[in-house]
Amino acid sequence: MKALFILNDPPYGTERSFNGLRLAKAVAGKGAEVTVFLMADAVACAKTGQKVPQGYYNLELMTKSILRTGEVLLCGTCLDARGIGDAELIEGARRSTMDELVERTLAADQLLVF
Repeated sequence: MKALFILNDPPYGTERSFNGLRLAKAVAGKGAEVTVFLMADAVACAKTGQKVPQGYYNLELMTKSILRTGEVLLCGTCLDARGIGDAELIEGARRSTMDELVERTLAADQLLVF
């Protein structure tokens, strides 16, 4: 099964991206082919060098865990609008396009939006 997760919310301030990544990791653990597409403020989930208080969840580490078995794509337009360059992204996450999101959406068996 192919599962596509689209995340829109920032990494911190709400728990929507946190919960989306938690579910994506759990689905991947059941053998599904998982793609996470980060849009809008969610692109910051894949920013390297996040420093959060001890005991607080770290979306950089959670995003890296998805990359062990799946892929993480980021909206290029959203990255540009936020001034985030490719060199600031965690290794393995990559810039993508709306065209690629359309392709992944049409190919997915399951689509979940957070």
